[in-house]
Amino acid sequence: MCSTDFEIDAGWRGLFDTHAHLSFLDERGIDGKKCAAALFEAGFAGIIDIGTVAGDLGSRIAEFSSFAEDGRLHFAAGIWPWKTAIAEAKEQIALLEREIDAAPVGFVAAIGECGFDRRENPEAPDGERALLEAQLDLAQRKRLPVIIHSREAPAETIETLAAFPAVRGVIHCFSYTATEAKTFVGMGYAISFAGNITYKNAGNLRDALLSVPPDRLLLETDCPYLAPVPYRGKPAHPGMLLETYRCVAALLKMDVQELKELLKLNAETVFAANA
Repeated sequence: MCSTDFEIDAGWRGLFDTHAHLSFLDERGIDGKKCAAALFEAGFAGIIDIGTVAGDLGSRIAEFSSFAEDGRLHFAAGIWPWKTAIAEAKEQIALLEREIDAAPVGFVAAIGECGFDRRENPEAPDGERALLEAQLDLAQRKRLPVIIHSREAPAETIETLAAFPAVRGVIHCFSYTATEAKTFVGMGYAISFAGNITYKNAGNLRDALLSVPPDRLLLETDCPYLAPVPYRGKPAHPGMLLETYRCVAALLKMDVQELKELLKLNAETVFAANA
């Protein structure tokens, strides 16, 4: 898909994508800036553009600042548990804090994404936990919510977050069961589901969704990843979130418009300081 393929869909009005990597779209044949322009022209309610490395915030702001200036788009800045970042955690955290401090007031809505990835780091090095703890400490000092990446590491994630009870945020692209969802909700976190909740084999996610209180629910694309059915296998963009809304509205026996209003309120509550 290229940027000229975008046809504005009236159904995009009111959607809120709480986790999108807009800067990753270009390398998948989608012009990220033109995509964002089409989405907001259609009435998109909001997007949180997510960081994964220290040092990427400035370039993302430079590319998408025109959408952030009027409050439609906000940024999260964080360090994904890359092996290179773990090895240089002290320097990486210092860089992350400097770029957050240098950002225009109100542009940064959260710290993240950050967390555990047992698939990438199967030996669970202490450095992975230390990198997350440093970002939780930063979130606490900056009074910002966190966006947590947790794959195949529920116990480690719960234990680490519990040590920072004043910090709140989102468990993004939720991948566990209703049991873990209830635990995270009890800790004060919102639960965000991505396009994979529409997949045929995602019964555990649909069960987990039904366990989440309505005021703790969020939806995301995690674009350009995890395109929902019927786009599975293609690069995702935030407009595809409409299919996820339709799926979730049916599961919750809600009207799509009602779900849009609920999730906009939820997103504004989670990212209350800036979104």
